[in-house]
Amino acid sequence: MSTVEILYAKLKNIAVDNPLCTYTFERCQRLFPFVDAILKLKAEKNALILAHSYVHPDIIYSIADHCGDSYGLAKEAKNTHADIIVFPAVRFMAETAKILNPSKTVIDPNPNGGCTLADSIDVETVLSLREKHPQHTFVCYINTTAAIKAVCDICVTSSNVYKIVEKIPNDKIYFLPDRLMGQNIQNYLKENKIDKELLYYHGTCYVHEQFEAQQIDDLKVRHPALKVLAHPECKPEVVSKADAVCSTTGMIDYVKAHKDATTPFLLLTECGIASRLQAENPGLKLVGSCAMCRYMRSNSLEAVYKALKAPKPDQVIEIDSIVLKYALRSIEAMFKYAE
Repeated sequence: MSTVEILYAKLKNIAVDNPLCTYTFERCQRLFPFVDAILKLKAEKNALILAHSYVHPDIIYSIADHCGDSYGLAKEAKNTHADIIVFPAVRFMAETAKILNPSKTVIDPNPNGGCTLADSIDVETVLSLREKHPQHTFVCYINTTAAIKAVCDICVTSSNVYKIVEKIPNDKIYFLPDRLMGQNIQNYLKENKIDKELLYYHGTCYVHEQFEAQQIDDLKVRHPALKVLAHPECKPEVVSKADAVCSTTGMIDYVKAHKDATTPFLLLTECGIASRLQAENPGLKLVGSCAMCRYMRSNSLEAVYKALKAPKPDQVIEIDSIVLKYALRSIEAMFKYAE
């Protein structure tokens, strides 16, 4: 990234219906000094920047070394030789990177890195549930804190949840914290005649729970050839109407495999995916409104620059050694079952 012109060329095709996802040349001029400074600091400090697909496109296409979904970024964190990992996403993702790299410095630059799913459950609740259901294998979504991962048996992501739940040898499973994903797993097991009992907690993602089946019906009237892609965190009635149910990376792969000059796509997830696809596929036809995560979108180039230059104590991820040990066990079980 050497000029404002290059940055603008990467971002100019994004046309998601939100001013935060629109890039003029003037806006790129304002952003570029942070880009230039971050790239210099990254080289000086041997830092790796991992960005989730939901953060602002200017982060993804200017400073990120890797961009993707939770599972892909966890693998990148596991394999890095960098001394510092900067993770513009949300707090639990930076914690996952620290769990996989306990000796490295991991920085969370987000001033508001919460998550309605991660915040919906605490350790005391999980321990109480384990007492009530001692025969169940406890499976936690990656959208949980390190402390929650430490008191569960296996971690999963949206890209591998169905595969892992199917492969777990136990026929009694408790899934947490996402109620809607839990319901979708139940439906998957039933449809595939897999005889397992699956219980679930009641948390939800505030972005994904807002999508409605009626939205799909209305758009298909106007766009009969519409391809609908739904995230597993959506409601079951939404998932049932989708052409494909996939993680964020899965959506990108699906669109690339099925795109043509006329096919419209509806992406039922955070609109960072729409931005990525438009940036990488000019002319792609996307329909539907933009749903933005206030937590992911709290990341900014300025915040990344300040955190990399001189991180505040609360931006440097620290995890108790016992919590780290057992959370790592949960994540390593995910890698084992996901193979």
